[in-house]
Amino acid sequence: MDAATIRAWWAHKQGLDGSLAGRTAAEALERTGWARSVGGAAPYLTLHVRAAISREAADADVAHLKIHELPAARGCTYVVPATDFALALKVGQGFGDEATMKTARKLGVTDAEMDRLCRAIVDALGKGPKDPEELRKATGGAVRSLGLEGVKRGLTTTLPAALGKLQSAGEIRRVPIKGRLDQQRYRYTLWKPNPLSTFKLSQEESYTELARRFFSWTGPATLAEFQWFSGLGVKAAKAAVSPLPLVPLADAEDRFLFREDGEALLSFRVPREATYVLVSSLDGITHLRRDVRGLLATEDSERKVFTEKSYRAASELSDFPSHGILDRGQLIGLWEYDVPSESIAWTAFVPKSQALQEAVRQCEKYVREELGDARSFSLDSPQSRAPRIEALRKSA
Repeated sequence: MDAATIRAWWAHKQGLDGSLAGRTAAEALERTGWARSVGGAAPYLTLHVRAAISREAADADVAHLKIHELPAARGCTYVVPATDFALALKVGQGFGDEATMKTARKLGVTDAEMDRLCRAIVDALGKGPKDPEELRKATGGAVRSLGLEGVKRGLTTTLPAALGKLQSAGEIRRVPIKGRLDQQRYRYTLWKPNPLSTFKLSQEESYTELARRFFSWTGPATLAEFQWFSGLGVKAAKAAVSPLPLVPLADAEDRFLFREDGEALLSFRVPREATYVLVSSLDGITHLRRDVRGLLATEDSERKVFTEKSYRAASELSDFPSHGILDRGQLIGLWEYDVPSESIAWTAFVPKSQALQEAVRQCEKYVREELGDARSFSLDSPQSRAPRIEALRKSA
């Protein structure tokens, strides 16, 4: 099967062809996958490009717990629909929270001390939501400094480890200050009822459900790609996938998809008209599989793109170096938002048609009027992305 058809199929499965118009944020995430959240604009761009969902509507859904940011696959934070809250928490357990606990133990924190701190936090939150500083004061001496060694290891006090443990267990959840997903300042509140209180799947069954969603969101995909997304080892990933009715993609025995998707793909035709969309650097079409090469036309595989400090061939990358511009699943350009000029700096690998320029203008308008910026992640800033913007303008 030719690469252009597979790229267009991925775009279709990801809702980048207009097929999700009118869907809610939760429905879009159920169909196309959890949106990676690292304090940047990715969740907003994910929802807007798929279903024209405004920032205000997305924030309202967060406030009403129709969608929520929580520790999920690999212990990383994703914005997840309510139907998957429990599953996301379950498959995230043992990753980020346990890694933080291991660091805490190396710094002399006992499990008994951590349990006492967790109880103190729950008691404090019983009186209402609190930010970390308010929790530190409300728990008295239960939070302690981990000294210079803790600073070196990135864990200055015992509070982050306790908050991570309680979030992973579904006992508490974090609420973004000002209600926005593109920042990393939070208050914490009790989560009642705990989403895991009625969840019946075992850890192994939960991994299989994660695999079921993964291949539905982005098949055809490889076992190695699912292994990365889930954080599982080779053996555990194979065990998670084995109960699923997956079939290999013709002419690509290492890529699998559901049988019904395979049948649909055989009759799928690449749309004749271009469909230009501007997506985030963490959009599911690339992030779920960490695949840039598969989205490139052959003639663009050796195209040099700027990656912070140097230029590299695009096909060598696992992630977009900037936000991406796609046409029927093919990566045809890159973009960044320039805050001082309130405009998008971009370059295209194809001629800049009127339709492509209009797609850029529409995204620019959305970012300028609703987001104010389009950070890739929390530490991204107008100053730090200046070299990327300069490189885009030079190549344009």
